[in-house]
Amino acid sequence: AGPTDETPLAVHVAAVGCPWRPEHRLVRVAMKGKEFPQAERPASNLVFLLDVSGSMDMPDKLPLLKAGMKLLAEQMREQDRVAIVVYAGAEGLVLPSTSGAKRDEILAKLDELEAGGSTNGGAGIELAYRIARENFIKDGVNRVILCTDGDFNVGTTSTADLVRMVENRARSGVFLSVLGFGRGNLNDSMMETISNKGNGNYAYIDSINEARKVLVEQMGGTLVTIAKDVKLQVEFNPARVAAYRLIGYENRILAKEDFNDDKKDAGEVGAGHTVTALYEVVPVGVEVAATPPVDPLKYQTPAAATEQTAAGAVDAPAADEASPPADEASPASEELLTVKLHYKLPDADTSTKREFPLVDRGESFGQSGRDFQFAAAVAAMGMLLRESEHKGTATYDAVLEIATAAKGADPRGYRAEFIDMVRRAKSLGG
Repeated sequence: AGPTDETPLAVHVAAVGCPWRPEHRLVRVAMKGKEFPQAERPASNLVFLLDVSGSMDMPDKLPLLKAGMKLLAEQMREQDRVAIVVYAGAEGLVLPSTSGAKRDEILAKLDELEAGGSTNGGAGIELAYRIARENFIKDGVNRVILCTDGDFNVGTTSTADLVRMVENRARSGVFLSVLGFGRGNLNDSMMETISNKGNGNYAYIDSINEARKVLVEQMGGTLVTIAKDVKLQVEFNPARVAAYRLIGYENRILAKEDFNDDKKDAGEVGAGHTVTALYEVVPVGVEVAATPPVDPLKYQTPAAATEQTAAGAVDAPAADEASPPADEASPASEELLTVKLHYKLPDADTSTKREFPLVDRGESFGQSGRDFQFAAAVAAMGMLLRESEHKGTATYDAVLEIATAAKGADPRGYRAEFIDMVRRAKSLGG
């Protein structure tokens, strides 16, 4: 559920029995951004920055890119503006900034695009930002939408150079969204990195259905930023938690000292955007899996780790120092953990902080809601695919049972698509 007050983000925290290791607890931290009805969406100044290099000459690249951009163009209104910049061996302005009401003109320009040449992505990004700044809409959405397989091989090619470029442009109020296409030479890591630093988001488009999901059904989350530099920090109570692990999100780690540092960049959350993080927790009194022995510390007394921090609503490494265990007589001693949230409003430089403590009521997995159960099925699937040492009793059959029972109404078929993926993985794995 989204926020019911004036705050841009709602956070929900719950703990239930872990389905693949019943003696452990599974904690879900779920966040949702405030939704905007389509009619209330701010006016948009969009620059489509499209890769038309030779590497895009495949059915799941340029043709799919054009189809996706057409879907987005169909959503534009008179108060919105669209420009099209392409890049290959050289960059070029295909369509000057044009009213969204001139839909036929926008669609015709997209139809004319053909692939060929090398990829000078850096020069294309420079031109796209310039066009966006020249047509800047105050209090509106000003965004460059980069569509590419990320195979930059001419001009500015290093991720570090691209990061510095988009980071500087983001300070001007023009944000960046990145859509990845194709397989093989897809540079997923680079595209995610520059979208993070460009105050934007990244999505991988592998079908027209995924394009419709990202660019039509979730357009608010893709285009309208409601909170920036969002960080979550989870502090575990050592009186209740013997050990914990974050499931996934390794590429979102921040140092614990970055949580209160407003100068440290983190993730952006769009309108209606949802984020889910899962922790597997070992309660005090339950045996913790053995870890390789280390020499005792010579100069200090070791302390249990109690904190993790997250960028863009995810996570970070365990803290080096721990708070002393909560007094067993204090109210806080009943708490399993506390989730701390930092975020900035889109035009703010100072963050707002909120806290959400959780008391574990001992609920079983079967007592959790469908969303929690489906998220657990997805996490178990990920562990099976990675052959994780932490998968416990998880099997493809167990994932299918949980996901099928938790599918619910599923009006757009996304959960059914996941269930079909699990069936395929099971058959491939014998």
